[in-house]
Amino acid sequence: MTEIFGFPIQALMGQLVLGLVNGSFYAMLSIGLSVIFGMLNIINFAHGAFYMIGAFLAWMGLYYWGISYWWSLILVPLAVALIGIAVERTLLQWIYKLDHLYGLLLTFGIALVIEGMFRHWFGVAGQPFDMPDGLTGGFNLGFMFLPKYRAWVIVASLTVCVGTWFVIEKTRLGSYLRAATENPKLTQAFGINVPIMVMLIYGLGVGLAGFAGVLAAPVLQVSPLMGSNMIIVVFAVVVIGGMGSIVGSIATGLMLGVVEAIPKVLYPEISSTMVFIIMAIVLLLRPAGLFGKER
Repeated sequence: MTEIFGFPIQALMGQLVLGLVNGSFYAMLSIGLSVIFGMLNIINFAHGAFYMIGAFLAWMGLYYWGISYWWSLILVPLAVALIGIAVERTLLQWIYKLDHLYGLLLTFGIALVIEGMFRHWFGVAGQPFDMPDGLTGGFNLGFMFLPKYRAWVIVASLTVCVGTWFVIEKTRLGSYLRAATENPKLTQAFGINVPIMVMLIYGLGVGLAGFAGVLAAPVLQVSPLMGSNMIIVVFAVVVIGGMGSIVGSIATGLMLGVVEAIPKVLYPEISSTMVFIIMAIVLLLRPAGLFGKER
């Protein structure tokens, strides 16, 4: 058995793949947070709750309504986006001009309400979700066995993240969205409906969280606690990458997934705190984050 630094290469590569999978979820969730913060100036603490809603809608769709995993990848993010738009229109639109603290407290309260509702309905025990057809089994790479579903998660999340960056940075719709948040009065004067643009921004951000929830359902047990367990690490990813930076969210999410996973083989005691150690170092050396801009 081949070893690196005295550790089996199979174990190291297995943790590397697991780190890339976790990093894919971090990237998907943090890019949604960055879109919402960068354009709306809202620290969306309810993001983990929308991620959890996405996983539960996929689970309910499969076991109650007969909706396959593949259809859930399309329908669930749309449903979560509509829920997010309803939240934005009824609650968040009133606090855009207030201090960031109001948005954080409001979205934290929304997250507690949503999580409490799902805990009341489903309990805290996780719900199993079967692997989708066509993605069971894996590939024998010689030095390790790569599960098909983990490979699919990495490819799907990277595709969606890059697609989101392209839409926001390189398309006319993206320019409208940026203009509506950077200079709403001037944008309104050009005949662009600013409230609709703001709705689309929040819907896009939470829709990405819903998509991540569907991807996570077959890997993790679907539980009301899955969002709160993930959101703290995701906020650390956003801070390290730079608040509002889409590229920073993608790169930092994948990097920290790997950085968090490898120590589980080399030095397990430090693995759970590695992300926060890196965050502290980055904030000391570059307070705006690795890809952020000083304001």
